[in-house]
Amino acid sequence: MLKKVYYFVLSLFFPIFMFGNESFIPDPPSLSSENYILIDSNTNRVLAKLNADEKIEPASITKIMTGYIVSDQIQDGFLSLDDQVLISENCWRKKGSRMFIEESSRVSLLDLIKGMVIQSGNDATCAIAEHVAGSEDNFVDLMMRYANRMELTNTSFVNPSGWPHPEHYSSAQDIAKLSMLLIKDFPEHYSLYKEKWFTYNNIRQRNRNALLWQDDSIDGLKTGHTESAGFCLVSSGVREQTRLIAVTLKSNSEKSRLTDNRRLLDYGFRYFRTKKLVNKGQNIKEEQVWGGEVEKVAIAPIGDFYLTLPLRDFKKIESFISLNDYLQAPILEDEIVGKMIFKLGEEEVGSIDLVTVNKVSSLGLFGRAWSNIKLLVYRFLMEEE
Repeated sequence: MLKKVYYFVLSLFFPIFMFGNESFIPDPPSLSSENYILIDSNTNRVLAKLNADEKIEPASITKIMTGYIVSDQIQDGFLSLDDQVLISENCWRKKGSRMFIEESSRVSLLDLIKGMVIQSGNDATCAIAEHVAGSEDNFVDLMMRYANRMELTNTSFVNPSGWPHPEHYSSAQDIAKLSMLLIKDFPEHYSLYKEKWFTYNNIRQRNRNALLWQDDSIDGLKTGHTESAGFCLVSSGVREQTRLIAVTLKSNSEKSRLTDNRRLLDYGFRYFRTKKLVNKGQNIKEEQVWGGEVEKVAIAPIGDFYLTLPLRDFKKIESFISLNDYLQAPILEDEIVGKMIFKLGEEEVGSIDLVTVNKVSSLGLFGRAWSNIKLLVYRFLMEEE
C-alpha cells in the first residue's frame, strides 16, 4: 500500500522533474506596426516577425542603401570623403527633409553623408547619387545591382531617397538584411548613425531617431515617413555580444513607431542572448591520420560560431564532432574534414565546418600500403561493433 502511494505521489511531481528546466518565452509584444521583424545581427536568428516579406514603401529607410553604396565606392578607391561635390539645381530643388545645401556650391562628400544620415536630407542624398553615378537614374541602376547581389528579393528602388513611387518598395526582411550588411561591412560609416546633431550652413538639426536619447546601447539606424508609408524605423543596439536589429514599418504615429521599435528591442534583450561558442582556429581536437608522416592532426572551426538562445539554454548545449571520413594523408592545411554540431536536447541548433590546422605529408609507398591494411582492419572491427 505504501509503495502504491509513493508511486502515485511521484507521478504527480514527474512533470516538474521533466520540464522544470525548460525555458518558456512569451510571445512578442503587440505593436501598432503592420510589418516588423526583430533579428540578431550575428546569427541571423529571427526572434519576432509579422508580414516581414510583404512589399511596402520604405520611405527614407531607402537611404541605408545609398549609404552602403557610397561607402563601398569609397572603399574601392573610386571616391574620397574629401571630395568637393558640386551641387546641381536638381538636388537643390528637392522637397521634403533637407540639409539646405545651395545650388552651385561645393560641399564635402563627408558633410553630404552626414546630412543624409543624421538630417535625412533628400538634397544631400541626391548630391551623393549624382557624384557617385553621374545622375540619379544611373545611381538607381547601381542600387538594383547591389540589391540583386544582396539577394533582396522583395525590393525595388526607383530613387535614392525613398520619395513615394508605386514601383519603389522593400520589405522588413530585406531592410533587416541590408542593415546587417551595412553594420558588418562598413562599421566606420555606421558610427555616423548614432550622432545626435549635425550643423551645416549655421542650421543645427537633430537626428530623427529619438531612441538615441533613450538608451545608450542603441546606436542607429534610420527613420522614415510619408503619408503613404506611415511611420517607419530601423534601429539597432548592442549589449555584450548581442546585437539586435528591429524594423517596424507602417506604425500609425511618430510616437508609436518609437514605442513599437523599443518594445521589440526590449523583448529581444530581455529573453535572448548571443554568445560565441568557438573561435576561428581554436584547437578543438587531434584526430588520427592514416598513412601520414605524423599520426595526428589538429582540427579547428573554419570561423567564429555564435548562437542566439534564451540565456539559461546555453548550459544545456552539447557539441559533437562528425568527420566526413577517416583522415588519410596527404592532408592539406585548412582542408574541410567534418563538422562540429551543436544540439539542444534532440534538436540540432547549429553547426560549423572543421578544418585541419596544418598539412600532413604521406608516407612512402610501403608505409602507405601497410597503413591501408591497418585501416581496412580497423574499419572492419568498427563496423562489427
